[in-house]
Amino acid sequence: MASMVHRVSLLTKNYGTSFGLRCLSTSSVQNAAGAPAAQPGGKRTLEKKGIRNVVLVEGVRTPFLMSGTSYKNLMPHDLARTALQGLIKRTGISRDFVDYIVYGTVIQEVKTSNVAREAALGAGFSDRIPAHTVTQACISSNQAITTGIGLIAAGQCESVVAGGVEFMSDVPIRHSRKMRKLMLNMNKAKTLPARLSLVSKMFSPSVWTPELPAVAEFSTGETMGHSADRLCAAFGVTRQEQDEFAVRSHTLADEATKKGYLTDRLDYIVPGVSQPVTTDNGIRPSSMEKMSKLKAAFIKPHGTITAANASFLTDGASACLIMSEEKALAMGFKPKAYLRDFLYVSQDPKDQLLLGPAYATPKILEKAGLKLSDISVFEYHEAFAGQILANLKALDSDNFCTKHMGRTSKFGAPPMDKFNLWGGSLSLGHPFGATGVRLVTTAANRLKAEDGQFALVAACAAGGIGHACIVERYPGN
Repeated sequence: MASMVHRVSLLTKNYGTSFGLRCLSTSSVQNAAGAPAAQPGGKRTLEKKGIRNVVLVEGVRTPFLMSGTSYKNLMPHDLARTALQGLIKRTGISRDFVDYIVYGTVIQEVKTSNVAREAALGAGFSDRIPAHTVTQACISSNQAITTGIGLIAAGQCESVVAGGVEFMSDVPIRHSRKMRKLMLNMNKAKTLPARLSLVSKMFSPSVWTPELPAVAEFSTGETMGHSADRLCAAFGVTRQEQDEFAVRSHTLADEATKKGYLTDRLDYIVPGVSQPVTTDNGIRPSSMEKMSKLKAAFIKPHGTITAANASFLTDGASACLIMSEEKALAMGFKPKAYLRDFLYVSQDPKDQLLLGPAYATPKILEKAGLKLSDISVFEYHEAFAGQILANLKALDSDNFCTKHMGRTSKFGAPPMDKFNLWGGSLSLGHPFGATGVRLVTTAANRLKAEDGQFALVAACAAGGIGHACIVERYPGN
């Protein structure tokens, strides 16, 4: 592990074009000095005068499973419904308690396009509670959470359920556009000759070629894995470094599972199956010897990303209850954490597709008036081992930080002894729409377990988008 940490070094000199960056945040500016206020007893806090405190009461998730396994005969709203029911059971809230429900998802099931509403109704929530679905690639449930924060901070709501779901076992596969046109025209055809003419065109082989979904950028046509491989080459991230990080992720996830740390995970009873699903089935501790035998998955034969050092297609759902602090305390809840500053960044989706965390990390810390050393817990989304390591190298690079981030020197990378200590998306799984809630809930749970004060959550997403937020441990938790 030490060799991998030491290799998180400077950016290769040939990474030289400058890029623009935009940033979005709805949280207000700190005090004039930019420093956090103090809690009674001397501990710092990010509480701000005139801004409502928003707290995380609880977060849960279904077990995250590899697509095509135990969940394969279900639908997305089944998983989301179970996460919501688990949240109800865990918190004891009534089904008419919350003011709003927001869910994130990426690849939508056409029958339940507003999966938030369908899952809420299926879980027994009151039909008087509005619900809507958001999509922002891999940070969709982060967007659901921050949407909820905004509703509470604005005084529109007192309690919001935010969550996400992804179901890769049954993604929509469309007929070709030629076939779709013929089928639509068939409905309009009024005579038998007109219908027969359309039917005759359906015998062309090209009409029957389906449109398969792909995890690719619409703007560039490049798959995320291919982009990640290029990113690794640009930052000098080696195959060995990636495999070491993947082994680390699986090993830590396995330890966290065995020690009972993953308390957010629910049991899932699949209809018609006697034994409930109780664990994430993608955790597979391995060795460097076994990892080294795998072939490149995207850029063949010389690429460095393989099936083992990339996150796998995953089915799963998550849900969390966020509230105003006043309402939570009035209802007798003991919150896990405050949800503090957050922001979104965006950059060039061609050459900087997965660098959102590198851009977001300094911005969120400076916005909150914190230093890297103030953070006890780092929870970063692991799309690929190489993507994580490239972001760490970017943060630890004078070259990158001065040329692309407008800084005077390198910012510095998070220390590995605080980084994703209960595993991450590489090992636990990555249901695109559900990962954000897992990250935030894990950050809050780790703060308590490790006696920390502040956590930083960061993630990349398709489109060159990035997200970061600060989670502050609730006093007495």
